[in-house]
Amino acid sequence: MNAVRNNTATGTTATAEAAGHYRGRFAPSPTGLLHLGSLVAALASWLDARASGGAWLVRMEDLDEPRNRPGSAAALLATLDALGLVPDEPVLYQSAQQDRYLQAFATLQARGLIYRCICSRNEASFPYPGTCRDAGHPAGRPGAWRLRMPEGDSRFTDRFQGQVRFRAGELGDPVLLRRDGIVAYQLAVVVDDLAQGITDVVRGADLLDSTPWQLAIIEALGARPPRYAHVPLITEADGRKLAKSQRSLPLDALAPQRELLRALTLLRQQPPAELIPATPAAILEWAVAHWSPAGFAGQRSIAAV
Repeated sequence: MNAVRNNTATGTTATAEAAGHYRGRFAPSPTGLLHLGSLVAALASWLDARASGGAWLVRMEDLDEPRNRPGSAAALLATLDALGLVPDEPVLYQSAQQDRYLQAFATLQARGLIYRCICSRNEASFPYPGTCRDAGHPAGRPGAWRLRMPEGDSRFTDRFQGQVRFRAGELGDPVLLRRDGIVAYQLAVVVDDLAQGITDVVRGADLLDSTPWQLAIIEALGARPPRYAHVPLITEADGRKLAKSQRSLPLDALAPQRELLRALTLLRQQPPAELIPATPAAILEWAVAHWSPAGFAGQRSIAAV
């Protein structure tokens, strides 16, 4: 799988989106191997795309180089391939898209929608209170750049979660460019979704509170947002994030049938027992034909058992 080096310019949409075609994506970070929780998100996005007759893309979010693990990207792609989750286009690597991100950053800066923040990590509590919004810090002083979030509540309709509302000030102003010079996730993901013509973002509910920030960035760039759909986060039985247990271990690429059936069960798709000896292709064919998000609609988390 090759990296995509040249894509549509920032702020535009791809031909597929203009034609109304579904374009979804899965965007892992190469900081580790695929585990059960990430498989659930990947499978849900793949199934939603296939059931809609659309395209499914994979994007490697490898901007945070200090956190990347050597070999993780290749291992993630190999595991997806073993599971039958093969993208329809070459894999895009964020590390090759810096010019596009900086172009979007310059656009926001020219429109006066971002500001420099010199707060330390301890001072930049969550939600960030906007300490540096009107401080006018000199350019030579190290700092991050933040987006000025619009006033008022943020509301949007999530395809799986329904009506979602975040109150004004509940999230604060997001960082778009870190003080170490690395483009932050919130800006990069928006620019990539726009450039690739993504129409539907299907991902885990742990990213639900990123959506207001991303919608604000999209609006600031003058673009049309994709539809968002958040699947339940897979947790430990007591509700905690998956820890160092059997459920958080890397997936067994040599047993793709078992892993797919586990993920389908967690997504409340009720795969029948006769699929246990089936091939990954047969399991996926059944799953596409029976894809029903109604089974988990409105749920923010599901415990792995």
